[in-house]
Amino acid sequence: MPCFPQLYLSMRFHFKPRRTRRRPGTAGFSLVEMLVVVAIVGLLIGLVGTGAIRQLQNSRVSAAEAQIAQLRSALDIFLIETGRYPTEQEGLQALIENNGQIPGWAGPYLRDGNLPTDPWGGPFSYTLDQGQVRVGSLGADQRPGGTGVDADVEG
Repeated sequence: MPCFPQLYLSMRFHFKPRRTRRRPGTAGFSLVEMLVVVAIVGLLIGLVGTGAIRQLQNSRVSAAEAQIAQLRSALDIFLIETGRYPTEQEGLQALIENNGQIPGWAGPYLRDGNLPTDPWGGPFSYTLDQGQVRVGSLGADQRPGGTGVDADVEG
C-alpha cells in the first residue's frame, strides 16, 4: 500500500472507461451484407462440395479394385489347394464354405469368413470361362456397362 492512501484512491477510481454511444440503427449487419455472405458461402460449398463428391466416387472405384485383387488372391490360394477354381455354380461362396464336394478345401479363404460386397453395396460377379477367372463389380449403377463411376470394374 502506498504512503499516500488519498492519492492512491483518487487514482484508482478516476480512470473509468468511457461509454461510446451508438447512433440508432447502426448496430448489427444490414440485409445486403448478410445476403453477400450467404452467397459467398454458397459458392464455396458448391465448388468444394462437387470436388469432394467426385473424389469420393473415385475412391470407391479404387476400393472395388482392391477388393477384387483380394478375391483374386483368395481364388489363387483355392486353386493351389484344390487343383481347380470354383465352378460358376459354386461361385465365390466356395471361398468361405465347403459344400462337401471340394477335396483339398482348407478354407475359409477370406479373412473375416464373409463375402464382401462392392463399395456400392452390390455383390461381386464371378465367371469362369475356359480356365480364365473374372471377378468384377457392376459399378455405381449396378447394371452392366456404363461410363465413369457407373462403369464395370473387373480384375
